[in-house]
Amino acid sequence: MGIGAVRGDFEWVYNDQPHTSRRKEILAKYPEIKSLMGPDPQLKWVVSGMVLTQLLACYLVHDLSWKWVLFWAYAFGGCINHSLTLAIHDISHNVAFGNKQARWNRWFAMFANLPIGLPYSASFKKYHIDHHRYLGGNGLDVDVPTDLEGWFFCTPWRKVLWLFLQPFFYALRPLVVNPKPVSRLEALNGVVQFVGDILIYYLWGLKPVLYLISGSILCMGLHPISGHFIAEHYMFLKGHETYSYYGPLNLITFNVGYHMEHHDFPSIPGSRLPLVKKMAAEYYDFLPQHTSWVRVLWDFVFDDSIGPYARIKRHYKLVKQE
Repeated sequence: MGIGAVRGDFEWVYNDQPHTSRRKEILAKYPEIKSLMGPDPQLKWVVSGMVLTQLLACYLVHDLSWKWVLFWAYAFGGCINHSLTLAIHDISHNVAFGNKQARWNRWFAMFANLPIGLPYSASFKKYHIDHHRYLGGNGLDVDVPTDLEGWFFCTPWRKVLWLFLQPFFYALRPLVVNPKPVSRLEALNGVVQFVGDILIYYLWGLKPVLYLISGSILCMGLHPISGHFIAEHYMFLKGHETYSYYGPLNLITFNVGYHMEHHDFPSIPGSRLPLVKKMAAEYYDFLPQHTSWVRVLWDFVFDDSIGPYARIKRHYKLVKQE
């Protein structure tokens, strides 16, 4: 098991991330994998159906009592919204309309963002590039917890609290670790989201708006689907920083569980990542993998050797542009 949490520090390494070299090796052996790259023509229709489903749900919950609004937010709506955040993850790699239509991808991500209730897509895109380029990079990869998180959230109950508050840490951590100026795209994302929320409020009142926002927060916190946040890069085995999960929850999460494959080939849509594993099976079958996101959450909470500190970090030398 990982020892970062016990030692009170991250696991510092001084080599490059493994995905770069593995990508080159796999492409040299299986060049046909390049044919999997490019847009997924079905993605825009699947996402549009999910957005319309949430719009229908807003109508259906507007007359329910508050306890049932919150129940359906956690049990149903939040699951769709979490899945939409993962659709936005895919769209951030331009797999909805392709690299030549980058603006269409950004605008469509804002459309996918609407049921989430809070602006998300533009900021995610801005920081997610760094996560791939500088995996585990000190001061660069905002997916890695801060020292304060690692120091404080080190007991089972504190780790449960950290999981519950995870969406807030994901939102606020970039402002501390790697602050960047607000872009025009982020401002537009905020305006579009505000207009969408106001329109729903005008049509059906406050309950549907809180159904959307509370579902997003609850299901990105302590929820079985949120196990992917921990499963992807927390060091459950010393020296291994990325893990895949091949279980049934991939069906509702755009195959985000195929995370080693995704980091090896980020331009391949989630729908085609199982083909990467099938074509280059010898590169993935014997790497450490998770079999249950619920088990991941359980182990994270109750295994003393795993916590926010159980992450691999490295320094990157950046070339400054004159």
